[in-house]
Amino acid sequence: MHPEILTFLDYLREEKGASAHTTRSYGEDLGIYWQFLTESLGDAADPMQADARRLRSYSAWLSSRGYAPITVARRLASLRSFYRFHRRRGAIEGDPAGGLRNPKQPKRLPQPLRVDQVISLLDAIPTHDSLGVRDRAMFETLYGGGLRVSELVGLNLADMDLDGEIVKVRGKGRRERLSPIGPMAVEWLRRWLSVRTPDEAGEPAVFLNRYGKRLTTRSVGRLFEEYLKGHDLDPGSSPHTLRHSFATHLLDGGADLRSVQELLGHRRLTTTQIYTHVSQERMRDAYKEAHPRA
Repeated sequence: MHPEILTFLDYLREEKGASAHTTRSYGEDLGIYWQFLTESLGDAADPMQADARRLRSYSAWLSSRGYAPITVARRLASLRSFYRFHRRRGAIEGDPAGGLRNPKQPKRLPQPLRVDQVISLLDAIPTHDSLGVRDRAMFETLYGGGLRVSELVGLNLADMDLDGEIVKVRGKGRRERLSPIGPMAVEWLRRWLSVRTPDEAGEPAVFLNRYGKRLTTRSVGRLFEEYLKGHDLDPGSSPHTLRHSFATHLLDGGADLRSVQELLGHRRLTTTQIYTHVSQERMRDAYKEAHPRA
């Protein structure tokens, strides 16, 4: 790769403290960009000489190669970071990536699980040891409160009011909200807290890994993937699917949209309205399956 791409990756790793996974992702994205430049310009390829027109050609080239819009958007985001870095250090003038537009993303409705599927998935978590109890408590809390995974792993002991069946959650933009979690989540949280063993006294995190330290979002995702195995469920499901299911089941049960908005911690009602479309789709499917004139 071009030396200035390697300089940027070194900056991410050594100065910004980016993880190996993040640095590798940037390297992959910029490697694809370097491939485009060398294919189109040969020996004259130089990312420091690219202009806005060249970058628009790159965006079109990505789409022509069959990359999904969300992948194209990610690769362009890496490019913006690359050129911002070099502009700040004075290596280039202006920002050739400043006017780049992401391709239009197709609107995808969330794919929730049915109530019986959620219950079956949670009931199947083995709880013969402390980590199993932890996992049951985690996923019961995710579904019971409609939490984001980042909110779940950010929970501290001081955030919980188990008698009131409420936890204090720090959401996007550091906004806090009180989230009811329900009696089932409370029951498993109490069981987990009775066996929770922190690495050192004073550890505030509710959910700990096997070494007694705060669990990460990636770890929660890997655990969920493991528990999906053996279930006839969408393999694309993730811990966030439980949040989608939470919102959809509330609306199916008659909850009003404003209340669901508050429970999810959405800033805008339009963000929550997508779940009304999910509920309508489910109603239509039920009608087609059951009505003799469908």
